[in-house]
Amino acid sequence: MTVTFDDILAAQKRIAGQVDRTPVRYSRRLSQLTGAEVWVKFDNLHFTGSFKERGALNRLLQLTPDERKRGVVAASAGNHAQALAYHGARLGVPVTIVMPEGTPFVKADGTRAHGATVVIKGLDFTGSTEEAHRLRDTEGYVFVSAFDDEGIIAGQGVCGIEFMEDAPDLDVLIVPIGGGGLIAGTAIAAKAIKPSIRIFGVEAAMYPSYTARREGRPPVCSGQTIAEGIAIKAVGEIPFALVDPLIEDVLVVGEADFETGVSYLATLEKTVAEGAGAGGLAALLAYPDKFRGLKVGIELTGGNIDARMLAVVLNRELVREKKMIVYRILGDDRPGMLSKMSAVIGGAGGNIIDVVHNRLALDVPAKGAEFDIMVETRGEAHAEEIRRGLEEAGYALRMG
Repeated sequence: MTVTFDDILAAQKRIAGQVDRTPVRYSRRLSQLTGAEVWVKFDNLHFTGSFKERGALNRLLQLTPDERKRGVVAASAGNHAQALAYHGARLGVPVTIVMPEGTPFVKADGTRAHGATVVIKGLDFTGSTEEAHRLRDTEGYVFVSAFDDEGIIAGQGVCGIEFMEDAPDLDVLIVPIGGGGLIAGTAIAAKAIKPSIRIFGVEAAMYPSYTARREGRPPVCSGQTIAEGIAIKAVGEIPFALVDPLIEDVLVVGEADFETGVSYLATLEKTVAEGAGAGGLAALLAYPDKFRGLKVGIELTGGNIDARMLAVVLNRELVREKKMIVYRILGDDRPGMLSKMSAVIGGAGGNIIDVVHNRLALDVPAKGAEFDIMVETRGEAHAEEIRRGLEEAGYALRMG
């Protein structure tokens, strides 16, 4: 099996006018932050919120009349599901989606809203795929892989064409890897247009399946990653064979960098990214020396993140930057103690967000109390200034 640049050009023509052509924009803020010249492709702006629409529509348009009538089934954590559901409804193709337990509500609800039947089955993508195969065999559906399919890969390759048309001077493309469909199609297209371009993949440290495959060892994959869109235990056979000769390196990134990527895209670029969608920026943050001074394109693959999780990530970033900090203070349990502490914090310009009294901890004297005071600060230096002020006022504390 193979996918050529001609296949990608045919897919581009096939889906034209039915899928948004998302923008590629230069980011001054991210460039200043990373030391590279950063260009972002905003695939979170697709109607269903991710890059998956190109491949899903291309594959659905290649179904025979009989296959359209029977309908399709797929396993997906959400983005492939929503893309199939939306375009399936447009084309009159019944769609059934098997999602793993723990899939973000926004993705499951979005899939149902487009008219698909959603089945929650399996602890992870592997378990969901097994159930999708069972439904294929028992119900007669056509199985459409999220990545291990030539039609899907060709459709995703349109991303590479658009990227190179809009930013032809790029030195590097950084693309998240789950099953490998996006990076395979994108690399084939980008290399056909500009052979000198360097392609880097990004994987979550909890699910380094591509890296393991490259190194010839069994993948060790487990855990709840914020980048659930690329939490795949086994890269696809077709995309791996196609893209492995084209990739310069695969960068394994930890959870903190994915979280910081989501936060920076929200606060600096004013755009919403899911964990996997922030993978390109996460790689830039984790490996700055690899890309400093280069023209780098990052593929923001999607923005389907639960509002609650986005709020958690943004608050956690404030904690990392010490713009939100807890001072734990041991003091006497008597009237006026809290007001005196508050006066010190307020006098130093800190904003008290929350206060918790703990009188039952056994390492606290019976006539004492432990105060956890959450304070908003301007950053690490300001947090240290407040700490010194509290200590100078005679309070014993530690920073949480």
